[in-house]
Amino acid sequence: MELVLSDEQAMAEFGARLAQAAQEGGVIFLHGDLGMGKTTLSRGVLRGCGHTGSVKSPTYTLVEPYETPAGPVFHFDLYRLADPEELEYLGIRDYFTDQALCLIEWPEKGHGVLPQPDLDIYIALSGTGRALTLTPVTQKGRTLVDKLNN
Repeated sequence: MELVLSDEQAMAEFGARLAQAAQEGGVIFLHGDLGMGKTTLSRGVLRGCGHTGSVKSPTYTLVEPYETPAGPVFHFDLYRLADPEELEYLGIRDYFTDQALCLIEWPEKGHGVLPQPDLDIYIALSGTGRALTLTPVTQKGRTLVDKLNN
């Protein structure tokens, strides 16, 4: 699935749609250079899950947990991760439950430790907006993309 979003507001709105489609949880990898809108998309997902508080980037903490009306959401930002083994010290595997929605920015930094994603989202420049390519990896990911297409 491919789409072009015109601005930050459109990215946040798509995040809310994504949240509605991902009500059964899942693991979503967010790929893209700095400034592409990964955190904005994550903020939209959290708002779509019913979170009303602030949403901060977990660049220094690596993970921010949120208990939302839709269930637990974990927002990871692995940009500053020096070694994937550091994730083991965080107890990374405990975050990946059937009910949890895990959004992971810079997943390549956790290669070999992170589980397989249900959905890969690639974000790139497209004029003044952003082009998103959604690639399902598992059946859960395919179901999620099907929901977004309806």
